[in-house]
Amino acid sequence: MPEISLFYGIKISMNWSEHNPPHFHAEYANYKASVLIEDGIISAGYLPKRQLKFVLAWAELHKDELMQNWELAKAHKPLNRINPLI
Repeated sequence: MPEISLFYGIKISMNWSEHNPPHFHAEYANYKASVLIEDGIISAGYLPKRQLKFVLAWAELHKDELMQNWELAKAHKPLNRINPLI
């Protein structure tokens, strides 16, 4: 799965053969979660509270870029890097 961002030890990725609804994957240590782009909620998995807040804040800031990457992924095109949360 291509990494599109990395911040505070959290890896954000998106797969080229994803299924709807639009989402991305977040990994921190041994935790993994799928996050819905439109709703800003976890659809599967778990992240610790602090890391979840970081991921959701980042996702809100980069919602348009995430949706652009979603469209690229569906077309099996290279994904764009997205700036980390700083």
